[in-house]
Amino acid sequence: MKILPGIQILEELKSPINGKIRVVRSLGLGTYIQAENLTQSGGVVKGVWKKALSEASRIHPDEIKKCLILGLGGGSSAMIIKKIWPKATVTGVDIDPIMVSLGKKYLGLEGVEVVIQDAKDFVLKAVKNSKKYDLVLVDTYRGDVFPREFDSLAFFKRVKRLVLEGGLAIFNRLYYGEKRPQAMRFGAKLEKVFARVDYVFPEANLMFICSSALSTSL
Repeated sequence: MKILPGIQILEELKSPINGKIRVVRSLGLGTYIQAENLTQSGGVVKGVWKKALSEASRIHPDEIKKCLILGLGGGSSAMIIKKIWPKATVTGVDIDPIMVSLGKKYLGLEGVEVVIQDAKDFVLKAVKNSKKYDLVLVDTYRGDVFPREFDSLAFFKRVKRLVLEGGLAIFNRLYYGEKRPQAMRFGAKLEKVFARVDYVFPEANLMFICSSALSTSL
């Protein structure tokens, strides 16, 4: 495979969950992690989450104290949360320990309680134990595939039960080509569960910022 000028491959390995993983450093995008040639953490993904979380901070101006990330990956979203809300405690759940270890090695992932577990199982247990968070992020892609178990009204309702009154849940979906209608159908289902759903379009993604409370301040 031809490597473009200014691109350096730092590490390549195979994951039984995410397939071929590559850590790349480029002059323009810095260091990022790709799974099956799709950037999962760092690079453009960092920009995607920065835009979504900046919008979330405008919608939810109060301090975020507890955050849950379903699909931690290399930790791009966690590090942005730590910058916007320095006092927040962050729990990151991911099924792939390889992605998390690469985030620690290359992307500065730290200060996060890491749980290696299927996000679906974590949510079921968290709901049962009445766990609550100010902010819940859902970014459960495996490569470019969004597993069906995270695209259901039942799952959305469980996530809603984890969100404190006045808190937010943010769902990430890819938004290009045939994935555009899939993302819009996803949003329509979210609107059946959450009182308010704001659509944010960073890069080739669509971020759904969901709240149980209808705000009159926007």
